[in-house]
Amino acid sequence: MALRTAIACALLALTVAGCGGGSDSTKASGDAPEWPAPPNPMALTKKAGLEPERAEFFQYHVHAHLDVFFNGDPVTVPAGIGIDTTNPDVISDDQGVGLMGECSKPCISPLHTHATDGVLHTETQTVQPNKLGQFFVEWNVKLDSSCVGKFCDPETTIAIYVDGQVYEGDPRDIELSDGREIAIVIGSAPETIPSEFTPTQ
Repeated sequence: MALRTAIACALLALTVAGCGGGSDSTKASGDAPEWPAPPNPMALTKKAGLEPERAEFFQYHVHAHLDVFFNGDPVTVPAGIGIDTTNPDVISDDQGVGLMGECSKPCISPLHTHATDGVLHTETQTVQPNKLGQFFVEWNVKLDSSCVGKFCDPETTIAIYVDGQVYEGDPRDIELSDGREIAIVIGSAPETIPSEFTPTQ
């Protein structure tokens, strides 16, 4: 009887270990990613299929919001993605990145970030929404149906949410419409998935 009890306890312990204890079973391995704004923003703007401009245009002016989480903690979406911060007509300080006026040469993508607040700005003369895939090309971070940067399914759990709902399609196709909230979760999820974003013009 004692042998049977010992065997049963051992099997139970193996079962519990195999299931993992809560959210730790989905944790991504390695350090949290640090993806700075790349040094060649105008070349990446063209790679994303967009045309660099010398100024911001507001005929089509919308804001989407991107949150990225790594094992529940936020990953910074940098300021200055899609903006040439080496251009003398560009201001870069603690408040973010912006233009003093019209640049002497192309210095800004129609799709860009001004601050580290996760707001993705589309400011252009062309009334056409951009897509999340274009932004990740400008960020120079890999994004497809199974990978974000070096983190890929099935080794690392990747989940995409749009307005709080699970998104099953190719994340590169997500439209950056005004007020859209996008959350990318690498590894274990945060306690709350953001579901709303109210843009301010």
